[in-house]
Amino acid sequence: MKKFHKNIFFILFFLNLFAASAQDTIYQIDIDKEIGSTTWRYLRTGLHQAQEKGAKAVVLRLNTYGGTVVHADSMRTAILNCPLPVYAFVDNNAASAGALIAIACDSIYMRSSASMGAATVVNETGAAMPDKYQSYMRATMRATAEAHGKDSTGNWRRNPLIAEAMVDERIVVPHLCDSGKVLTLTASEAIAQRYCEGTVESVDELIAQQLHRDRYTLEQFEPSLFDEIAGFLTNPALQAILVTLIFGGIFMELKTPGVGLPAAVACTAAVLYFAPLYLDGLAANWEILIFVVGVILLIFEIFVIPGFGIAGISGFTLIFAALVLALVGNVNFDFEFVPGREIGRGLITVSAGFIIYFVLLLLFFKKLTSKGPIGRLALNSAQDKDEGYIGVPPELQQYIGQTGEAATILRPSGKVVIDGTQFDAVALHGYIEQGATVRVVKYENAQLYVVEVK
Repeated sequence: MKKFHKNIFFILFFLNLFAASAQDTIYQIDIDKEIGSTTWRYLRTGLHQAQEKGAKAVVLRLNTYGGTVVHADSMRTAILNCPLPVYAFVDNNAASAGALIAIACDSIYMRSSASMGAATVVNETGAAMPDKYQSYMRATMRATAEAHGKDSTGNWRRNPLIAEAMVDERIVVPHLCDSGKVLTLTASEAIAQRYCEGTVESVDELIAQQLHRDRYTLEQFEPSLFDEIAGFLTNPALQAILVTLIFGGIFMELKTPGVGLPAAVACTAAVLYFAPLYLDGLAANWEILIFVVGVILLIFEIFVIPGFGIAGISGFTLIFAALVLALVGNVNFDFEFVPGREIGRGLITVSAGFIIYFVLLLLFFKKLTSKGPIGRLALNSAQDKDEGYIGVPPELQQYIGQTGEAATILRPSGKVVIDGTQFDAVALHGYIEQGATVRVVKYENAQLYVVEVK
């Protein structure tokens, strides 16, 4: 009997072990921040980890009011290309760029009080951008909806017109959205329009009731400190500032003797610029080498060949090219599979940094030279007449009408002696011989004018 119980114990133990090993792994990624470089890194790293851990599916929990279009576009592309099924759970909001990400997922589930839509492209103040930006967003939303194809009846699984209506208030969706209103869907409206597969109140409810998984292991992506820092450093706005510091530090260092603060600033900015890109596999060794060669050529131009010739132009071009190429995912200068928008984004980021540096140099040069130690080298004060300043000394006017003697020949300028004092003078008419008697007739432009007395 004792042996029987022991066998039962081992059988149950191995059954539980087998059941535990048979559980499906579901991977959860939370996007509850503004859509940007940090959330793009979360998604990319999370999808990679989900595949490494053998997850059966990914649940993307969304609660965001939107963010930058460029990062939302990258995130929706990653979702569409992911080999694992990706399910969106709209926990509260999926507005603007968040709506685009949700539509890219294989299925959408929403909390009963959640909403999704309002994807009009706006600027920092909340005002709508010009139509060319809206046109791009409309096309992106439409293409994302169309990517899910049609059902067996020939109807779109997700109506592209509804996706466009979330961007453009001019689009009318019959019985849903009138002209003049940007479309935002509630959970019930999204279900009616086949933009939502059902309502759930939690991720566990989604997995159990909608995905019909009785036994599963839910693993959640936990961003590391490096993810936070790298996401911050790869923000396009910060990258443009780093480019500004790189150019500014290099040129200021080349114009000042010795190695000082500008060089330290340029080196630090270059490390912060290239390091996260290198770790992400975007910046290759040869791209960093191009940057270093460009700096060496600029140094060679300044100290060996004065002026700005072939070496200087080549150095600047190599630095600019290295900064752009580091942002582009090319392989050994092969751009066949690189999207055009990625190259354009790199050009815009680096160009913006250089333009910011140039504008700041022009705007603040006068201010920098008007104060502090540098300001002492420049003349910035004005000598106004109202403050008692005059252009010429007035005391020589008292000699008008007096007579004296020509100390030198005046032809027409020379020197005269009046009351024992020698002055510079100009003969008003002709030449006056040395020793002749002269009389001062006028005083102009700090000069005495004399005539000969016969």
